[in-house]
Amino acid sequence: MASIRSFGKWTVDHQICPQHTTIQAKQAVVSIPISRRAAAILISSLPFSVISLPKCSEARERRNKKAIPLEDYHTTSDGLKYYDIVEGKGPVAQKGSTVQVHFDCIFRGITAVSSRESKLLAGNRSIAEPYEFKVGGPPGKERKREFVDNPNGLFSAQAAPKPPPAMYSVTEGMKVGGKRTVIVPPEAGYDKKRMNEIPPGATFELNIELLQVKPPEGK
Repeated sequence: MASIRSFGKWTVDHQICPQHTTIQAKQAVVSIPISRRAAAILISSLPFSVISLPKCSEARERRNKKAIPLEDYHTTSDGLKYYDIVEGKGPVAQKGSTVQVHFDCIFRGITAVSSRESKLLAGNRSIAEPYEFKVGGPPGKERKREFVDNPNGLFSAQAAPKPPPAMYSVTEGMKVGGKRTVIVPPEAGYDKKRMNEIPPGATFELNIELLQVKPPEGK
């Protein structure tokens, strides 16, 4: 139900039903029989400024997100800069481990590529399908795996968003439950190719959330 509040003389309470709507004037509360249609007309006639909408948690998180100073980033052996927003407490991803992650590629505040927007086959719906790959493995090799019968419909790695090559190495050392943000230069990203809103030769931000780790075979 909608929540409508006014800081003037009148307040329309959020308890709207087909039979009654409650109107409060200062300290007095009056219950007036009203139809659903009449209630909808009453609400639509109120100025937008008196309508209090629920806050969007994602928008709030973006507003509260503070810029991380470059000097606080760590550097991998191959020169990638990363920062652990959440360290995690689970098993550690090692080279050769098979991992499942969610990843988001952010360019100028826009989410351009995301595992949370994987496409279902024979349809235009999206699902939040974790991306599975081998740490340190050749980028893109897992995209050739067989179709997966997802509870939401038929899905395959070919239909999954393409992660940047940087993800295959920079995930090493993460713990399950961890969240890592990475500065991805063009040579470790999409290079000279355009990828959705990411233009050719662009540097962008990669956010990784490690969901699961399977140790390397034989260990």
